[in-house]
Amino acid sequence: MLKDTLLKFLKLDGLVDSLTGYVESRIELMKYEVKEDVARAISKVSILLLLAVFFIFFLLFASAAVAHKIGESLGSFAGYGIVAGFYLMLLLLIIVFREPISKNLEKKMKNTLMQK
Repeated sequence: MLKDTLLKFLKLDGLVDSLTGYVESRIELMKYEVKEDVARAISKVSILLLLAVFFIFFLLFASAAVAHKIGESLGSFAGYGIVAGFYLMLLLLIIVFREPISKNLEKKMKNTLMQK
């Protein structure tokens, strides 16, 4: 009787040890997966920020060139005023339509994230 109880206890103890080892392994695996996902996200955000910075520089210099060329045609600093007015108009359009734009971007982001 004692021998049977001891064998059952040892089998149960081995099962508990195996289950504990499995759970610990799963936790470690999840930690590595989270680290990989965070590293991937940080690298993608870094690339996007770098692209945004270069695009801003491009836009700035292209706008200055267009403004200068318009200024040569019209005289004085009128070209800079026209380019500034264009950007002001874009800003106002974005402010007026910010809700539909935001919902559209949110929908596209969700679709992109769901695909992965």
